[in-house]
Amino acid sequence: MNAMIHGIVLAFGLILPLGTQNVFIFQQGAWQRHIWRAFPAIISASVCDTLLIVLAVAGVSVIVQQLPMFETVMMTGGFLFLLYMGWVTWNSRPKANQNEKHTFTAKKQAAFAAAVSLLNPHAILDTIGIIGTSSLQYSGLEKWLFMSACIAVSWIWFISLAIAGRLFQTMDTSGRLMLIVNKCSAVVMWAAAVYFLFSIFR
Repeated sequence: MNAMIHGIVLAFGLILPLGTQNVFIFQQGAWQRHIWRAFPAIISASVCDTLLIVLAVAGVSVIVQQLPMFETVMMTGGFLFLLYMGWVTWNSRPKANQNEKHTFTAKKQAAFAAAVSLLNPHAILDTIGIIGTSSLQYSGLEKWLFMSACIAVSWIWFISLAIAGRLFQTMDTSGRLMLIVNKCSAVVMWAAAVYFLFSIFR
């Protein structure tokens, strides 16, 4: 039971801060006409997180820490991708009555959600480093409970985030508040990209 509580608290601590992954899932919940249309993004992000958590608990963190180039490659990929995502988000013009051509298709949602999950260096390093390291104190059933708790938090969080986005859009009938959210989200993405750039040359 302690392992499960530890997993829940740790996973929430890692997933709560505002980041590109959370921003994207929230936006998809707001942009889509119905919440179920945001499922491709939710499922893709959740599956990616599940994969990272499983790999972390399986001990991949030990291997990654021995590859100095891994972090550099991840930072470079994350920098380029966040520049593009920021541009897409900044130029989006959500409206309360927007039609299908202004929203992401299921394939595009899944691809972008996977990208913001797997091309986010800090998310990967935090998951592999923190969750992987924390799991070393457990074995057998307790390790399974710890891992399952982390995965459950991830799925519940992304579903809740998309629902929150949908509710926000429902209340924002003019679309102006969502436009402000998009601008702020783009700034967050570009700020993260700049941070990655400095990290590469540090």
